[in-house]
Amino acid sequence: MRTFYPAIEPYDSGLLDVGDGQQLYWEVSGNPDGKPVVFLHGGPGGGTNPNQRRVFDPATYRIVLFDQRGCGKSLPHASENGDLSANTTWHSVADIERLREMLGVDVWQVFGGSWGSTLALAYAETHPERVTELVLRGIFTLRKTELDWFYEGGAGAMLPDNWEGFVAPVPEDERHSLIAAYHRLLNDPDPAVHGPAAVAWSTWEASAITLLPREDLIATFSEPSYALAFARIENHYFVNKGWMEDGQLIRDASRLRDIPAVIVQGRYDLCTPPFTAWDLHRAWPEAEMRMIPDAGHAFDEPGILDALIEATDRFADR
Repeated sequence: MRTFYPAIEPYDSGLLDVGDGQQLYWEVSGNPDGKPVVFLHGGPGGGTNPNQRRVFDPATYRIVLFDQRGCGKSLPHASENGDLSANTTWHSVADIERLREMLGVDVWQVFGGSWGSTLALAYAETHPERVTELVLRGIFTLRKTELDWFYEGGAGAMLPDNWEGFVAPVPEDERHSLIAAYHRLLNDPDPAVHGPAAVAWSTWEASAITLLPREDLIATFSEPSYALAFARIENHYFVNKGWMEDGQLIRDASRLRDIPAVIVQGRYDLCTPPFTAWDLHRAWPEAEMRMIPDAGHAFDEPGILDALIEATDRFADR
């Protein structure tokens, strides 16, 4: 089983002004002359963390991480500024291009999991000429069926105790549409309303990410400032259906046919269940499909991590 490369620190970092009053934190680590790769984090709103540098051989790759609008070290943080009007899928696609140009990168590998896979697909379908390879994990495309599964009751049947905590902040007469109800709660100006709602939203996701519960992960997600930015941004995207037509990313997968790709999916992923990865693979049979038999959603579960590093190692010399 492959596992993380040793921990490394960035050799360069900064804030990129992308307009709309937004500044994105970015960092570069690994080999300054290596193969460029950009890591697209999940959420939306999840931010980056040091372990994300470690799925790439630092001797081979020039590793680029950045925090998307409103989260991580980017400014302003969504826990303090509730105006998300300039935070959409297509703003993020444009941000990736601005970052590529600022770093002087011609083409690069794109790596994304969960929401990061959504953004990777949207970026690659818009700019296929800029993508050398795609490494995708826990496929999510914001279709109504996917959102209904996780936020309107499907996954709740699998985790009824955790689901009870998720629906608790929502008045009973609003539970017919939980995403819409949470939109109201998370944007209520009263901290006594939006604070507990944010923690409940984020805790629900953390409880379903791994095949076996991880209390450390749940604690990270339930930290109030993190939870508020994470929940507000996710809910904002989901209420607006990602500013895409339903099924758009799978419909347009033919644009990716010339890009080598690996799709890594946990068999027991409750957050982004395997039917989406399978639908993408059927629309894009050229992509290699890896179904991990003993894994959920998290990128650092052993079987998923092994498959991801196998893919980045294999693509390192292309």
